[in-house]
Amino acid sequence: MALSGLEIFKLLPKTNCGDCGRPTCLAFAMALAQKKASLEECPHVSDAAKEALGAASAPPMKLVTIGVAPKALAVGEENVLFRHEEKFYHPAGVAVTVSDSMEEPAFTERLSAANGLRFRRVGTDIQVDLVEVRNESGDPQRFAQAVAKAAAHVDLHLMLTSTNPDSLKGALTDEVAARRPLLGEATVDNWQAVAQLAAAKKCPVTVRAERLEVLADLTEKVKGAGVTEMVLDVTAAEPRQTLENLTRVRRLALKRTFRPLGFPTIARAPAGDPHGEVAWAGTFLAKYAGIVVTQCTDKAEVLALLTVRQNIYTDPQKPVQVQPGLYAVGEPGPDSPLMFTTNFSLTYYSVEGEVEASRVPSWILAVDTEGLSVLTAYSGDKLNEKVVHAAMTKAKVEEKVTHRKLIIPGHVAVLSGKLEEETGWNIIVGPKEASQIPNYLQTQWKK
Repeated sequence: MALSGLEIFKLLPKTNCGDCGRPTCLAFAMALAQKKASLEECPHVSDAAKEALGAASAPPMKLVTIGVAPKALAVGEENVLFRHEEKFYHPAGVAVTVSDSMEEPAFTERLSAANGLRFRRVGTDIQVDLVEVRNESGDPQRFAQAVAKAAAHVDLHLMLTSTNPDSLKGALTDEVAARRPLLGEATVDNWQAVAQLAAAKKCPVTVRAERLEVLADLTEKVKGAGVTEMVLDVTAAEPRQTLENLTRVRRLALKRTFRPLGFPTIARAPAGDPHGEVAWAGTFLAKYAGIVVTQCTDKAEVLALLTVRQNIYTDPQKPVQVQPGLYAVGEPGPDSPLMFTTNFSLTYYSVEGEVEASRVPSWILAVDTEGLSVLTAYSGDKLNEKVVHAAMTKAKVEEKVTHRKLIIPGHVAVLSGKLEEETGWNIIVGPKEASQIPNYLQTQWKK
């Protein structure tokens, strides 16, 4: 049972030194009770208190790492049910499955397709994280060959999935084990052999059972065998039941501090209709899968899924931003157009993409609005003539262009008069929408 703040306080030094970053030991105790602090933050806590508080101060959900540093995939250790309470810290992994029953060259083509699911969106690289090799052939030797080929052809993390411990043991060579794949599945029938193998090779393991009560009992057995990093497979026959399982596990872990289910989860999107599969995978990402597995390799479908993940795992209180400053698109010169937008990533990269599409070399000034969009920043007085002028001065735009013309977003046309008085430049009201930029640059600017 979790300790209360007062119970934790009794075990602390009570010096109120502030070295933990809190004003008093009581405040630190309350933060520990709410899982918003770590016991390691107090440099003066005694060994006896550490032993007593170790379990109580541990995160309600275990952090599990797949792969090796510095590119290891970390899932779990979340503290909240909803993003607005804090934020989600460890983005869920997205896995693409491949079967050892596939014939060549389809197997290799699928590995290459999975390896190529990489994109750049709003200045951030996003990609699929794992390839799951499934032992659907039932042949240990064929499974070992498939795993070896996957290890040689992809630089993604590996998931090895089989209910046959002999298949897992044969595939888990020293070379493959060195990549710390996610090993599975440990079930009520094979958990001893799978747990023994995972403990020996120091790999995380997937644990699966049909009912959560059985799953909780199974994780305790696997933990007793020396495996501490587990991912709970809560996939059910019906996607609706999978969603319910994901939610129940998360609530039990966070609200009840139920340690047997305090691990990240894995959910498999139902195969069939690709659009439906991506929709369910996105739903599982939101509520609350640590890893989602899909059969989709179509770039458009996977990009949609990765975009959902990117949106869910950004901090809702801190908009994604680009560094303020002057950016060159193409090879602009002193006569090239100069425009400004805000440093909100989605806004900036939308503008940049349309400028690139216009094939008109240009300068874009990203004005620091604390990551707010144009209209939001203007409404909050984060975007005004003085802010824009300060950004122009800091970026030394007068050294880059000779025409002294600044194109401003059409939505803030009201700024034109004050901005012209503030800067002495000729202010030109540009398009309201980024999609209108190519036509504007190719026609209006050249005139």
